Amino acid sequence: MKHLPQDFEPVVPDPRKLRLTAFILVAIMVVGGIVILKAYERWTVRSADDDRPRYFYRITKERDLRIMRQDGQVVDLWDLNGKVWVVEVVCMAQPETGAISAEVMHRLSETFADEEDFVLVTLVLDPIPREDLEETLATMASERGIELPQWWLGTNDAVDLHPFIKNQLKAGIHPHVDDDGEWVFDTTLTLIDRDRHIRHAVVPQKNQIGPPYLVAFDFDEAAGWDAQGIKTGTERSNVEELEALLERTIHRLLDETENQP
Repeated sequence: MKHLPQDFEPVVPDPRKLRLTAFILVAIMVVGGIVILKAYERWTVRSADDDRPRYFYRITKERDLRIMRQDGQVVDLWDLNGKVWVVEVVCMAQPETGAISAEVMHRLSETFADEEDFVLVTLVLDPIPREDLEETLATMASERGIELPQWWLGTNDAVDLHPFIKNQLKAGIHPHVDDDGEWVFDTTLTLIDRDRHIRHAVVPQKNQIGPPYLVAFDFDEAAGWDAQGIKTGTERSNVEELEALLERTIHRLLDETENQP
């Protein structure tokens, strides 16, 4: 081991230099914090006015769903690539579940009747014997006024359909039958753009700084707000406001001609 020189003396810290160093570090932290805060404020101000529909999830070809349609054809939802589409999930045994969403779907079919790049898709949860499948779907489509080419009605076995609804459409719950024999499923309408991105609407915060609200098209929830007497600040109900927002978002997506990465 090497020995220290006999004349070695430890350095005695200079209190003034230590205080100066500490002051400089604190100043750097304060200035950095102010810069970050100002940058965040600028971002939130810009975001508050940004009403572009937000990407939520992307359905890839490997995660696609094949269905039998009301015309007896077996088709892939992938065939809708390049179009804007809205998906609803229904149960024939419980037409009252999701009835509000079903009414919205019919109004959308009328509003966008002349829009070739817009398609509606209704997925049926009920298990249907394979030998009765084509006839059942055709009858249901006729009774509900679901007509091709604009509106697809179809289904698949639960082993394929239910995971697709939960994992790809990002439903809030996995479709299932509860202890009382009732189907439990998410009635939210899913909006998908030309490049298979699930999109949520954006509602900017006009009166305060902050990021905008991201809105899913849950009409049962909106109806619940109406039942509670929650006001929208307009002459329209929450359901009507949400439907108007959905229509505006669809129009905006239809105007997007370029596929996104």
